[in-house]
Amino acid sequence: MGVKNLWDVLESCKKTLPLHHLQNKRVCVDLSCWMVPLQNVNKSHCPMTSKLYLTALFHRIRALIALNCSLIFVTDGSIPAIKLATYRRRLNLGTDIENQATRDGANAQKLSSLRRNMGSEFSCMIKEAKYLGSAFGIPCLDGIEEAEAQCALLNLESLCDGCFSSDSDIFLFGARTVYRDICLGEGGHVVCYEMNDIEQKIGFGRSSLISLALLLGSDYSQGVRGLGLESACQIVKSVGDNHILRKIVSEELSFARKKKNPKRHGQVMCNNMTTTLCSEVNMNGDIQIPQTDNQYFHVVEAFMNPKCHSADSDVVHRSLVQRPFQREKLQQICARFFEWPPEKTDEYLLPKIAERDLRRFAHLRSTSSQLDVNFPLQEVPVKCPVSAIIKRRTVHGRECFEVTWEEFYGVKSSVVSADLVESACPEKIKDFDDRRALEKKNQRKSRLKKSGKECSVAEIDRKLQDLLLDIELESKSSSMASREIISDKMTTTEINFMNRDPPVLLDSEGNADSRAVILCRETGATVPKHEVIDLLSPSPLVHSRNVSRRAQMNNQHISIIDLSDSETEKSPEHARKARELRLFLASIGDDFH
Repeated sequence: MGVKNLWDVLESCKKTLPLHHLQNKRVCVDLSCWMVPLQNVNKSHCPMTSKLYLTALFHRIRALIALNCSLIFVTDGSIPAIKLATYRRRLNLGTDIENQATRDGANAQKLSSLRRNMGSEFSCMIKEAKYLGSAFGIPCLDGIEEAEAQCALLNLESLCDGCFSSDSDIFLFGARTVYRDICLGEGGHVVCYEMNDIEQKIGFGRSSLISLALLLGSDYSQGVRGLGLESACQIVKSVGDNHILRKIVSEELSFARKKKNPKRHGQVMCNNMTTTLCSEVNMNGDIQIPQTDNQYFHVVEAFMNPKCHSADSDVVHRSLVQRPFQREKLQQICARFFEWPPEKTDEYLLPKIAERDLRRFAHLRSTSSQLDVNFPLQEVPVKCPVSAIIKRRTVHGRECFEVTWEEFYGVKSSVVSADLVESACPEKIKDFDDRRALEKKNQRKSRLKKSGKECSVAEIDRKLQDLLLDIELESKSSSMASREIISDKMTTTEINFMNRDPPVLLDSEGNADSRAVILCRETGATVPKHEVIDLLSPSPLVHSRNVSRRAQMNNQHISIIDLSDSETEKSPEHARKARELRLFLASIGDDFH
């Protein structure tokens, strides 16, 4: 609980900071203040056997580990004697709660602290949380009495950078930086209160806050009945932070009273309650002050000097020592409570452990740079966790890198912010950019080479087409020349047809073909080149001799034109023409047999 309505007083000092604010910090955690809301969520959504509260704690821890935020769990010890009245009132013990609370308050200095029930359901939850934290390497400091008082002492002595607590009385114990709430996931943040802001914006120091606890009520006092929040603040401001505690101890709040007639004197409206401020010592009034026997002194003493482990004690020193992460133990815990296989636990945790070590490496290089000690990446005593950068990524609008880790982390790759890689190992980014530039250059060369090949092939095709065209033209011209030579030879060749009429090759229409070859008789008679012979007319009489046909053929002499392939016979057209001519001559030869 803390001090009644104190968070409302401090509302103007509240700051919402990104979760990244906790990077490389050491923070004390009032473990009860973490487990109570998680317990309420568990009860409202599922039975306690599901361990939802422990799963939420697991993810909260791994998120802070990735930021290299060192945690120290602090637990409550015995219940302070001055708090017994409030403790009984919360548990609804006894029949006359008010009278019992009054008696306990009056005799608080004679009572001793009460040991907590370690067998309760909530105590078992705390044990499980401590057990889980030990596997993560988180130390736990068991407080003598109040956990928030122990956290405040560590923060006041600069042994930690802040405290996680939802009890507002942590400021009264001396805390300087308090984180009230934490939110994970996208847009994760923490709600932070700084004592410096409280002093500057509101004008309240530690003494003033203790005075508000006495006036408004807290775990150690019931407060003044009928006194509103605004009135209490004005009373404290009117006295001042330097003198308010001394005045309270000496005058026991007698300077704050409510007069019977509120219309007289200055009035202040607060929470629908009209009160009057008076600095005179006057016990006659309607405001009841239940605490007597200088009870206020014991309240002030409980806040100013709580029972805690001193900053130089061995217990505190052991809690500040960093412990190793126990992978196998955590796998066993997750298998027992969440029924997770080891692979799932590693998938959740190992990338966060690697990222934590990368932040430590970045912090080491940053500290060395501030001391003007700049080592090249290869000469840094601690090996860089990042093996290489795979590619650039954008996650939730933030520039990131997908990186590969060294083998000893047990995880191949994960995504981390570009700022972290830049601060830890800018040489890796340079290597990645150089490699990408070289790949692009090679791709450009490959494209140009391919384009050059395509151009050369096109050029070769064009040249081949030109060459074929030239061959075809030459073949045609050669064919024409061959035709002229053949025609000349055919006009001069003498063929002995043994007084028979020479045959003439007709075309499909029955006309004499201009390409007909005139075969000459043995006598040497020739036929004009363009002479047309009518095959329908009767052949002239031939005076044959009594010889056999074989003898006639033996005596026959045919001069055949040489149609062997020549050097000019290179085109298909020329070959076709030559083939037709050979067939024609072969057909003529068949007629002679």
